[in-house]
Amino acid sequence: MRRGVLIVAAALACLLAGLFSAAVLAATGPLVALTTTTLPTTTPTTTTAPPQPLLIAEGVSVGETEVGGMTLAEAKAIVQTKFDEALVIRFGRTKLSVSPQRLGATARVRLAIDQARRAAPNARIPLFVTLRAGRVSDYVNALARRFDRPARDAELTGLRRLRPWITKERAGKELKQRQAARRIVAALRTHQRTVRIHATRIDPRITRARYGPIIVIRRESKRLHFYRGIRLWKVLGVATGQSSYPTPIGHFSIVTMQRHPWWYPPDSDWAKNEKPIPPGPGNPLGTRWMGLSAPGVGMHGTPDAASIGYSASHGCIRMRITEAEWLFNRVGVGTPVFIVPA
Repeated sequence: MRRGVLIVAAALACLLAGLFSAAVLAATGPLVALTTTTLPTTTPTTTTAPPQPLLIAEGVSVGETEVGGMTLAEAKAIVQTKFDEALVIRFGRTKLSVSPQRLGATARVRLAIDQARRAAPNARIPLFVTLRAGRVSDYVNALARRFDRPARDAELTGLRRLRPWITKERAGKELKQRQAARRIVAALRTHQRTVRIHATRIDPRITRARYGPIIVIRRESKRLHFYRGIRLWKVLGVATGQSSYPTPIGHFSIVTMQRHPWWYPPDSDWAKNEKPIPPGPGNPLGTRWMGLSAPGVGMHGTPDAASIGYSASHGCIRMRITEAEWLFNRVGVGTPVFIVPA
């Protein structure tokens, strides 16, 4: 009896469970199978950085310009800028500036930078320079035309206060053109920007201090003033022309010089019947004759020393024989002679 009751109870329990499950299924609708959803895998996004510019190795220089650590464009720009700097030319106290382009110079910058790109650290890359033929020479010729100056000799311009006046000499100069051209070319090729050029000094042939003898004859005073340049050296007594045959006034020069001259009668009324006189004690010209550019007039010795200091000649300038010989040894053809009325 007891066993039967247990069986019935178990059956009722199973029935109630089935009814509950059916009620639940009815309430919730058909059973949907669950599916496993796979979430997408997130891949990290990688940003690609732009390529870094190529830099020249540290310590590299092109010509005289440091370009280490620069990009190729930066290096090219700075090398070209440095090369384009003006060349400074010093000539005495004058300072000139000229561009390499005017001198026909071109730098091969692209080639140098390409070599620098592949160079090891601290390498020195040459910067080659090409020059157009003739451009440097043309520039130097222009400088010579500008700065060359001929020497100027001291010049006798006349008398001032009865004394000779000589202008001051001036040295000239001439640019050393070949040397200047070589130095400019060397500076361009070695990338230097300062050049000093020089000139040759041209000395004058005639200076005031060494001008030479000048004679000033004061006709009325009967004095011959002998100068060395503008310095008075000696004063000598003379005889000048008579009033009817006056010694001419003016600026003359010695044109002929004779030792122991012959005297020949001039073409003048006072000498119509005179004969030539050979050298000797009685010769009216003494022992020396210094003929002037004034026709028929000269300076000479005289055996008549008593006539010195008077108007006694026929236009010539008489001197004591010893003094005529002294003067003869210190003058030459071309020596200027001024005769003034003082």
